Amino acid sequence: MNLSKNDLKPVREERRRADVGYVARSLLKYAKPYLPLFFLVFFASLAGTVLSLLGPQVCGYAINEIKPDGSTDFAAIGRYAAVLAGVYAASGVLSYLSAIGLSYFSRCIIKRIRADLFSKLMTLPVAYFDARQAGDIISVLSYDLDTLGESLANDVMMVLTSIVTIVGSFVMMLLTAPLLVTVFAVTIPLSALFTRWLTHKVQPLFRARSKKLGELNGFVEEVVSGQKTTKAYCCEEAFLARFEEKNAAAADAYTEAESYGTITGPSVNFMNNLSLSLVSVFGAFMYMNGVIASVGGIASFVLYSRKFSGPINEISNVLSEFQSALAAAERVFRVFEEPSEPADAEDAQELVSVEGRVDIEHIRFGYDPEKPVLHDFTLHAERGELVAIVGHTGAGKTTLVNLLMRFYEPQAGRILIDGKDITEVTRASLRRSFAMVLQDTWLFSGSVLENV
Repeated sequence: MNLSKNDLKPVREERRRADVGYVARSLLKYAKPYLPLFFLVFFASLAGTVLSLLGPQVCGYAINEIKPDGSTDFAAIGRYAAVLAGVYAASGVLSYLSAIGLSYFSRCIIKRIRADLFSKLMTLPVAYFDARQAGDIISVLSYDLDTLGESLANDVMMVLTSIVTIVGSFVMMLLTAPLLVTVFAVTIPLSALFTRWLTHKVQPLFRARSKKLGELNGFVEEVVSGQKTTKAYCCEEAFLARFEEKNAAAADAYTEAESYGTITGPSVNFMNNLSLSLVSVFGAFMYMNGVIASVGGIASFVLYSRKFSGPINEISNVLSEFQSALAAAERVFRVFEEPSEPADAEDAQELVSVEGRVDIEHIRFGYDPEKPVLHDFTLHAERGELVAIVGHTGAGKTTLVNLLMRFYEPQAGRILIDGKDITEVTRASLRRSFAMVLQDTWLFSGSVLENV
């Protein structure tokens, strides 16, 4: 299997449509070991939500104890107030425990994904890293995973409990005043259609935002790593100009995504307030005409309508965060789809007792197969012989070393070490046989001995 830079060009994410199903399936694989915890958290949150739905009904009962003739039963109101306090206190405790549990659930998943992602990066061929900026890869491993983790910890349960609240509030409104539901529901289709349109609008914008941020991180990483070269050639002004350009592009992408993402909340809030106004006006009219039996019923309905509208506002407000997390998750899980470095042949042997004779026979290779760098290149080097390969930039000097180390495979020809074809030995034993000093040195954290 031959891999080239051309084969491993970064995926043009702006051409992809967000695949929610793909992300969900990928996340489920990591969530499976923690599903019991998730369901425990969900049921605790569900119980807290159901308890909170009792509040408006209790408030309605308390209001009905206030009589126009002055015969108010304050003892009954006190009992209702105590029940209300207990209900909301229990709901608050359950919500708090749910938040802690979900945060732990999210951390466990992100920890596993980050570990697997790093392991995957260790298996990818050199061509993958040559075709990408280091900063962009780091951005996936850090920023994108953090974005996904925050969404799992904050948005997922909020959406689930919001759905329960919406359904529960709607049922209670039907039981309290069925006719008022028709008035309240006038603006619901408008809100749903607007939210659906905006969802499709913001998906590519948040994907573009993640891409621009990755490009900015990649550029910064290059400049910081090559600081000596930058100063040696007095390139500070040129790099500053390029940074300003990339920084502006990232800021513009962020602004465009957020400008659409933040439209949802105010728009849906306007629709909900319009519904509440209609409910208040028509509710008063129905009470005066005897259609609704009590003021407490109207008060309960209004409170339920607020409970119905609140989660819709919350869902619309986190829509932009969800789209950002979706784009981040796509970038993370696409890395797992990249082909790893091909495995050694089943009959590959260990390269041992190397004498050092190298034969390069009629090699042809190009990172783009249509544009070869080496054309029918042949070289013979005996043990102990000192060979210098010179040439202008791009002539293929580094490419030759990459082929010798099997970072890439040639399109034609072969390389032999002591008469053995290097494709017939394991990569690990081949690479252990060489001492390779790159033109750009890199020291890892640790001692000099460990680096050597």
